[in-house]
Order: sequence, then structure tokens, then C-alpha cells
Amino acid sequence: MSLKFFDKFSQDFTNLLTDEKYCDLTIEVGKNQNKKTFTAHSAVLHYRSSYFCAILSDTPERKHVTKKIFLPKITPQVFEIALRYFRYIYGGTVELKNADIKTIFDLMIASGDLMLIELSKKLETHLVENEPSWINSHLSYVYQLIFQHNSFKCLEDFCNDNIAKNPNIVFDSEDFTSFQESLLISIIKREDLRIEEVKIWENIILWGVVRNPTLSPNPEKWSGKDCMDLKNTLKHLLPHIRYFQISNADLWEKVKPYKEVLDEQLWNDLIQHRLLPDKPVRSIILPARLAYASEPRTSEPFSTILNDEHLAEISSWIERKSRTSPAMDMFQLILRGSRDGFDPKIFWKNCHGCSNTVTVLKVKGTEEILGGYNPLVWDKTTSGVWMETEKSFVFSLKNLTQNSIVSRVQKNGSNQAVFNASLVDQNRCGPYFGYALCMYTEASDFTRDKRNYCNQAWSSGYEREIRKTCESFSIVDYEVFRVI
Repeated sequence: MSLKFFDKFSQDFTNLLTDEKYCDLTIEVGKNQNKKTFTAHSAVLHYRSSYFCAILSDTPERKHVTKKIFLPKITPQVFEIALRYFRYIYGGTVELKNADIKTIFDLMIASGDLMLIELSKKLETHLVENEPSWINSHLSYVYQLIFQHNSFKCLEDFCNDNIAKNPNIVFDSEDFTSFQESLLISIIKREDLRIEEVKIWENIILWGVVRNPTLSPNPEKWSGKDCMDLKNTLKHLLPHIRYFQISNADLWEKVKPYKEVLDEQLWNDLIQHRLLPDKPVRSIILPARLAYASEPRTSEPFSTILNDEHLAEISSWIERKSRTSPAMDMFQLILRGSRDGFDPKIFWKNCHGCSNTVTVLKVKGTEEILGGYNPLVWDKTTSGVWMETEKSFVFSLKNLTQNSIVSRVQKNGSNQAVFNASLVDQNRCGPYFGYALCMYTEASDFTRDKRNYCNQAWSSGYEREIRKTCESFSIVDYEVFRVI
């Protein structure tokens, strides 16, 4: 029989962090003028971390002299995270109760740098299992960092699956042109990428042009040297594009202007294959990606919120006439929170420039489905303006406790029918239909706090209330459709 007192043992060891009496090690965090310094015990770090064991083994042993090591990769912004490392190293505990998700992610990355495998894996599992919407909202940022480390397999698989299903997360990201070449290769090599081949081509050309800033925006003005410079920049990426899967129109309009970047044999084979498809070519014909070769998008449901009856009802409100058919062909999905993420910035990114949109959301803990129709353009470039229309409406769809309700904008409220949030507010505000239906969050995630709300009809600019209670609420999912 053995008696174990790990809690008291952990607490006693953690107390060493605040007692410098026997410290023999100074650690500098950060660099230049932003350095932070704290003390530690070399014996503890030596046996708790293989990273520190290696560093301390290279440090000369001098009795009664304080050793000094440097951690320049740990910036002052994550200095508090550095302290969490040592709380873990000394006492085996990490307090995450009040930590935001990015802090947890940064702690995972840094614990991987310090080879604290047990901690980094535990945090990785926590993120994948409990914070998938945050990962989706920051997929580009997350993917680039974990790709550099090559040690977060579970998180990498999660990102790969999401990128395969929605490659626009990468190709439409603002920092796409800063992606590492090796990272791009790993993406465009994938067989299951759900994206048109010509879009990959366009983005790879853009990536290469950014790296050659002297190039004219017009490829017709490029010299032979310009073409050769771009070709050399893209030489490791071009072989992974499936040129023979690009349509004739796109080949002529979007590939031909840059044909000097391709090998002459490849271009000739592309033209021959179009004219004489049965005649063999010298170039390798890469097969269509699996996502397009077999049932490209049928595995993904049209909607996770709406059924056929809902679609017919919404379309009848838009057209102002009765309809019994589902009208599925009227709606094109442009955003799904559970797929793309719940950060408001994703709404403004995906919906910017789109008009005639329907937003639907499912209220957490109830059977309620709420939504709104905006005939105007969502515009993320304004300084924050109300838009005027008499065609907008909000609604609540039929559920177990009530029939459907539609509430159209009133004439005296039409000048505040729809709100385009300013850039500074786009990390909190989603779509606003007057104040009749508003998506709002202080956590940059519509599912993480109860800030979405519906106001009373008289104060919202719309005809009637679509919800019995005015209490704010969180959601489990939401979707935005373009009406076509």
C-alpha cells in the first residue's frame, strides 16, 4: 500500500517559484529592450524538460555562480505564458480558467518549442475537442504556425480536413501571399481539395507576382526575363497544378496570358489535347481531384438548419407570392458557421459585396430558427452606416411551440433597416436588421456568449416581434445564403 499526496507535493514545489533563496539560474525572455528576466532552479528544469536539459548540459559548471540562459522566441506579449510553463514544470499544473483561446494556442506552441510534450499534446487535444469554431475562424494563422512545428498531428489533420472542404479559407485569406512555399505545396498536392483548378492557378500566379515586385500588373508588358524570373519563383509549385482539368474557356482566358511561364511542351500538349483528345501527349496528365471526380459536393448537406418547407416559405416572402416547392435552386450557401467559423470577421469577409442574402440562425437551447433578408449589399468598407430599404424583413420559422412569423420593415424605420458595421466593430458585430435581429458578440464568436438579441417591434423599425422574449441568446449554428 502506498499513500500519495500529489496535491500538497505540487503546491510545495510550486512555491519554489516565489522563493529565490536557492535559485541558481537566470532566464531572459524576449529580446532587445523588451526583455523580461526571472529566476529558476537548474536542477528542476534539467529533469523536467529535455529542452532545458540540453541547454544546461552545454552551460559550464561553476560553483556559486548563477547560470544564465535566453529564450528570445518567447515574446513579451506571451511572458505570462512563460510563467505558466514554469508553473507546469514545477508543480504539474496549468490554470486555464481565465485564459482566452489564443493564449491557450500560444501556450501549446511554446510548450512544443520547449519540448514539454505532455503539456503541448494536452492543449492540442483541448483545442481540437472544445474550440473547433475558433480554429476555423483563425485557420490560416493556426495552419501556418503548426506547419512550421510539424509536431501537432491531431491539429494538422483537423486543419487539413477543413481546408480540403473549404479551400477558400486559405486562397482568399488576406495573408495568402505570405504563405511559405512548402506550405502551399502541401495544400495544392491534396487529392481531396474542393476548388476549381483554375482558381489554384490564379492564386499561385498572384503568389509569384508578389515575390517579383518589379513585374507590371499587365503580363503583356513582361519581358523574357520577367517571365523567366516568375517561372523560377514558381518552379516547385507549377508541377502540382492539374492543367488538363481546366476548362477550355479558362485555359484561353486565364492561363494563356501567362503561357510563357509554362514549359513550351506543356502548352502545346494542352492545345493538342483540346483539339485531339484521343492522341497521346508527352506531358503528364494529373487526374481530377477526388472532390470533383466523384460526387464533388453532395456529401455536404444543403443546409444544417433549413428544411424544404422552410425554403419554400422564405422564398414566398421574398417573391411576395405563395410557393409550395422547396426552391432550393434559389439559394446559394456562402457561409456556414460550423464549417467556416463563428468570428464576426468571417461574416464580413464572406458576405462583403453580396446582395439579396438570407441569414438564418439556430438559437441555442431552443427549437427557434430566426433570420433576416437583406436586399442590399453587405459592405465591410464603410465607417459604420445604416442602410435604407423597404424590402427587408426578419422572421421566425415554424417550430414545436409556434407558427412562422414574418416581420417586414416599416416605412418609418426603413432608413435603419440594415446596418453595415465599421472595420473597428467587425470583430463584434455581425448582420443587423434594424434592432429586430442582431448578431453580436464580445468574444469574437457568436456561440460563446449570449449577446445576440431581438428588440421589441416598436423600437426595431420592423412591424412585429419575431421572438416572445427579448432576452439575448447564443446560437449553435448560422448560415448565409445568396438568393439567385
